[in-house]
Amino acid sequence: MLNAEVARRRDDAISRGVGMMTQIYADRALNAEIWDIEGNRYIDFAAGIAVVNTGHCHPKVMAAVTAQMAKFTHTCHQVLPYENYIRLAERLNAAVPGDFQKKTIFVTTGAEACENAIKIARIATGRNAVIAFGGGFHGRTFMGMSLTGKVEPYKKGFGAMMPDVFHVPFPMGPHGISTEDSMKGIEKLFKADLDPARVAAIIFEPVQGEGGFYEAPTDLIRAIRALCDKHGIVMIADEVQTGFARTGNLFAMQMHGVAADLTTMAKGLAGGLPLAAVTGKAELMDAANPGGLGGTYAGNPLGIAASHAVLDVIEEEQLCARANELGSRLKQRLESIRSTTPEIIDIRGPGFMVAVEFANPSNKEPDAGFTGRVRTEALKRGLILLTCGVYGNVIRFLAPITIPDAHFAEAMDILEASVAAARQG
Repeated sequence: MLNAEVARRRDDAISRGVGMMTQIYADRALNAEIWDIEGNRYIDFAAGIAVVNTGHCHPKVMAAVTAQMAKFTHTCHQVLPYENYIRLAERLNAAVPGDFQKKTIFVTTGAEACENAIKIARIATGRNAVIAFGGGFHGRTFMGMSLTGKVEPYKKGFGAMMPDVFHVPFPMGPHGISTEDSMKGIEKLFKADLDPARVAAIIFEPVQGEGGFYEAPTDLIRAIRALCDKHGIVMIADEVQTGFARTGNLFAMQMHGVAADLTTMAKGLAGGLPLAAVTGKAELMDAANPGGLGGTYAGNPLGIAASHAVLDVIEEEQLCARANELGSRLKQRLESIRSTTPEIIDIRGPGFMVAVEFANPSNKEPDAGFTGRVRTEALKRGLILLTCGVYGNVIRFLAPITIPDAHFAEAMDILEASVAAARQG
């Protein structure tokens, strides 16, 4: 089979609403390498969008899933429960930041986790309104895209969004938006449009994913915590993309010494299998009546088994420390590239959640065209990169944290050559 042949079949069979970043059809993968159906090899700096933090087909994860498959693949925990579901909840309750009693629910996707966090906040507070941030991404369901702070492609053409969702600016240093601007946005909202006594929750990403890898400053997170405490608002940290060693901590909120009331997670939780969770204060998590939370596939046994293995691998292979090491090396190489690349205006991100932002050197405007050329040139050379950002001018680096040093070094050489080629037009 050829990629082009399968691509034609795809166009006939799959809705065009499902976006495609490449026309590479995967055949097999191992750690940070992927081979397509034509036998071409690529280094994967996408990791399924921060999903396989422990690498493609990690042997411990594969063994755990295989062992579970031999027992059963599905019963629906709400019908016939299983012990490893409870044990994983216990592990997450202990691991999520916060010195208070916690409980957990399992669902299937990150969007579903965010939806359920809002449900929990609303039933626990008896309030409806939710505050989110510009540039944030929380999913493609109706509540998810209502929370998301980006119109195109996520909201465009889908009609009215969910009511009582409000957006304020998120700090973006290269674009002149500060913590003070964000808090003034909330203050203005409270004065002009929204009684704080109606607010159920404030939701934010500790590092914006789709929005461009802008990190929430510690002073912003502390200010949100104080505001929530003052007005009885539930603080929700969306750690769907930041979780599970990506930022150099198991959870990004650990960097700030502040605990959210509810934490959403997915992506890296189960090493490639669909599993998501909400963990939070026990009294909030218990607000819903039995049957109000859950789902047919929620906490699927295969995903639960994989997640136990992922948590073991993160600990045994010291992946938090590895993320910090790789991120430091990546930033150093990017700084070296910056010396000959005036298009680079910012290099940022904690741990191995690193991004580079490009702008036109002549007018300082965001340069999505240049960014796209870098991604395309890298793909030609066998390196898979992802773009992101409100202006489409950011490349985010999300390689598996288990990537071997030799493959990382090879990727850095490809990256440098790709930036140079993009500069030549």
